[in-house]
Amino acid sequence: MNQQPRVLIVEDEPDIAELVAVNLRHGGFEPVWARDGVAAQREIDAVLPDVILLDWMLPGQSGLTLARRWRSHARTKGVPILMLTARGDEPDKVQGLDAGADDYITKPFSTRELLARIRAVLRRRAPEQAGTSVKLGALLVDAATHTVMWQGQPIKISPTEFRLLNYLINHRDRVHSRAQLLDKVWGDHVFLEERTVDVHIKRLREALGAAGAMVETVRGTGYRLSAPPAPTRQD
Repeated sequence: MNQQPRVLIVEDEPDIAELVAVNLRHGGFEPVWARDGVAAQREIDAVLPDVILLDWMLPGQSGLTLARRWRSHARTKGVPILMLTARGDEPDKVQGLDAGADDYITKPFSTRELLARIRAVLRRRAPEQAGTSVKLGALLVDAATHTVMWQGQPIKISPTEFRLLNYLINHRDRVHSRAQLLDKVWGDHVFLEERTVDVHIKRLREALGAAGAMVETVRGTGYRLSAPPAPTRQD
């Protein structure tokens, strides 16, 4: 018998939490409810969830604060986080993504959309569990250990940026449109905007530092990862 994916719902409104939990059970998931950050941390310490549904506005610590904390800890950094919020403006979406959320869903939302997004982040997560290391110039990406090295030095990178980089380096020197990247990296991209790719490309470049120049923008088309040009010989 297959174990049902465990979904931690961090939501302070009981009516919303119960509605989500009922639909998750019908969808084949095991929901667990936490009213605030303290209760959520207690649940995570007991059993690591497969997905976290995290409300933005919570008593005590906000969802953004919790997302940043869980992304910075080794045990929880790979758990997909979907941010649930009434905030729908683009700056708020960017802020949620910057905090480490893998996806963003605005209230009110349909249960079909919620279940589709949860299944999508679980599909995206699965390929990361296996893989080999790939080297391009001085850049090394190891899918098995989820690490990135540049010139022998480790680079701190979020799970979403890692998936993006891992896809680009395994399909290097090819130009990928935003729609293609949404499909290959994010999976079920029907609910996501192409702007999402631009936000994560920017964050990826910032995380890579000097290696960020390897991520090229191909005007009017998309993005490509290429090895840096060889130094010009000076005679």
